[in-house]
Amino acid sequence: MDIKLIVAHDENNGIGKDNRLIWRLPADMKFFKDKTLDHCIITGRKNYESIPEKFRPLPDRINIVVSRDPNYKADGAIVVSSIGEALGHANFHKDFSENVFVIGGGEIYKQTIEEADEMYITHVKGNFDADVFFPEIDSNWTKKIIQRQSIDEKHLYEFDIVKYTR
Repeated sequence: MDIKLIVAHDENNGIGKDNRLIWRLPADMKFFKDKTLDHCIITGRKNYESIPEKFRPLPDRINIVVSRDPNYKADGAIVVSSIGEALGHANFHKDFSENVFVIGGGEIYKQTIEEADEMYITHVKGNFDADVFFPEIDSNWTKKIIQRQSIDEKHLYEFDIVKYTR
């Protein structure tokens, strides 16, 4: 099973503020959907709750939510208490997909970055007021830009989507 992280962050590794995304980038959202469709996804409770209710659980994916609250319920998703348990569930569903995508938030990324095989990082140009951050990346990764987006009528910010492999 391959563990892949997928995230968008600014130049200071900021990924969110007040449990919400900082920007609206339709091309990045399409990339996220296309990459994660038909795969298992692992997310923390707060990140899961930041997804608009009408989109939860994310369709056509096995949604695994990590929560410390033993009474937490998420209709249509698998709720677990640890990353290890989440990866166990993803491994159980490997007939569905050999890949599992970690989609956030900050603490979940910190707990999985060392185990990741690949990362898809959308580097948003600029610095934003964030209160959640993606961990620093060591130099053991090879980078390849796979998509560039300029400012246009749908995108207020430039960004590059970069694939990282070990």
